[in-house]
Amino acid sequence: SAGRNTWVDPDDAPELTDEFFERATLREGTHIIRRGRPKAASPKVQVTLRLDAGVVKNLRAMGPGWQTRANDILKRSLASRRQKAG
Repeated sequence: SAGRNTWVDPDDAPELTDEFFERATLREGTHIIRRGRPKAASPKVQVTLRLDAGVVKNLRAMGPGWQTRANDILKRSLASRRQKAG
């Protein structure tokens, strides 16, 4: 006899909903395709950094994405310093 989860008849196939595809494992042949955001060409590095409470408060007050904005502020500041020094 067929097992409880054994598919025998095409009419008994589960409905292919969006949720079904969201939970599916994607494959190319035998290779599992990584889900999520593609790897960045220049990935960020996680660090522990101590900042003044007021600086963090003001960055967080800008809403979601505050860490990305802090990164952008630091990049612009470093670029400005290089231009002044060079």
